[in-house]
Amino acid sequence: MTILLCDPRVAAVPVREEGVPLVRLAAAFGPAEALVRADLADRLRLAQQALPIRVRLRVIEGHRSIADQEAIIVRYRAELRIAHPGAGDAELHELTSRFVSPVDVAPHVAGAAVDLTLTTADGDELDMGTVVDATPEQSDGACYFAAGNISAAARENRALLARALGGAGLVNYPTEWWHWSYGDRYWALMTGAPAALHGPVRETSPR
Repeated sequence: MTILLCDPRVAAVPVREEGVPLVRLAAAFGPAEALVRADLADRLRLAQQALPIRVRLRVIEGHRSIADQEAIIVRYRAELRIAHPGAGDAELHELTSRFVSPVDVAPHVAGAAVDLTLTTADGDELDMGTVVDATPEQSDGACYFAAGNISAAARENRALLARALGGAGLVNYPTEWWHWSYGDRYWALMTGAPAALHGPVRETSPR
């Protein structure tokens, strides 16, 4: 059973903030040069080393401000109201969390998550089944990591991504093949850690 970020078990995980600073990823991880916690950056480097020599991680997004997170929630919930006209507030909240997390537990807001894909050494994106940030509605559910309606090549590439990132200690949010995190509340729940290492970041100046 998929545990969504709106699940009360996620919010119940305590946060023992370790104060790990945000750092900017090197250009080798893509032009976004995203901000992430330093321990996440270290693990991304380990994951890159575990990939075949001509395959690269490209990080699309890391830390996200509270305001940006709230804006995505509002926009996506409005789309869901149209797609699911009979849904009540509780159902909309759950549907929304498949694609964007509630602010209080959001891994991106904690600087503890990345959205990323795989590319060749020349920068061409590999077939992952959908584009990054494809919603469940847009992709007919193919955005789910374990979706069956993707090509064999995409399935192999997702497995490659999972081996590298999982081996480096990251966890995937199963409704988004591209979303991986370390140190946030969802990571703690999935790994059995006693507490999250990172809470929301309000100061975004990298060290």
